[in-house]
Amino acid sequence: ICTDDGSQGYKGFVSGFLAEYLDKNPGKKIARVIAIGPALMMKAVCDVTRKASIKTVVSLNPIMVDGTGMCGSCRVEVAGNTKFACVDGPEFDGHEVDFKLLIDRLNIYCEEESGSLDKYRENHKCRMNN
Repeated sequence: ICTDDGSQGYKGFVSGFLAEYLDKNPGKKIARVIAIGPALMMKAVCDVTRKASIKTVVSLNPIMVDGTGMCGSCRVEVAGNTKFACVDGPEFDGHEVDFKLLIDRLNIYCEEESGSLDKYRENHKCRMNN
């Protein structure tokens, strides 16, 4: 377990833990790392595993609209080729993902997402405790 504040397990990012673990266990054979989470975390994990030549699988979660690849909103670049996370993935070789492009695309709708959340909060009445 890794937590930013150290309230449980390792204090810091999972990529920091992984780097320290690899440094402390130089002879340990690791066949594969699987990273699922925010794009920045997966990129950081891939930066660590690339140096150690460890195969890394990431599960991408870009915006998906139709789930068929027709809309193109989940478009990612993997090994220089255009892929659609909804039909070609969502799992890809993390060392082949263009994380800069992915992160740029994820940030396209930040303003709309924030406005939608604000509108939801204005109009939503929680009935859970009633």
